[in-house]
Amino acid sequence: MTRREAMGTAALAAAGAAAAREAGAEAAAGPLALIVSLRVRPGREAEFLRLLLPVLDAMRHEPGFLNAVLHRDPEDPARFMLYETWADRRDLVEVQMRRPYRAPYEARLPELLDAPREVRIWRPLRADFAHFAPAGAVPP
Repeated sequence: MTRREAMGTAALAAAGAAAAREAGAEAAAGPLALIVSLRVRPGREAEFLRLLLPVLDAMRHEPGFLNAVLHRDPEDPARFMLYETWADRRDLVEVQMRRPYRAPYEARLPELLDAPREVRIWRPLRADFAHFAPAGAVPP
């Protein structure tokens, strides 16, 4: 693992620890959301997506995985944002981030990014999804 890769993983672990301290031990054991901002080198977007999409496909089958949404900046095609929700911070940092299917993505990420990824951890309070509403339901 290169220094830059270690910085990304260390940032995730540090952000998780900080979030747990700020929210208290109860939040550390519950679900968490990650917002990962990535600035890809211009012209390398397709290569980045070829490496990331299989990771997202594999994550979907993990027991602690709740959801993920990949976003792309409509004004800058080299900027991406990944929103992930996981059931448990400790499992994410100690187990999920070390899964072998992540290795090709993590190994190539430093050469694909213009700057280190930024990881922020949030504690979900509420989730609303329109697609879970019964067919024909009308809001009150």
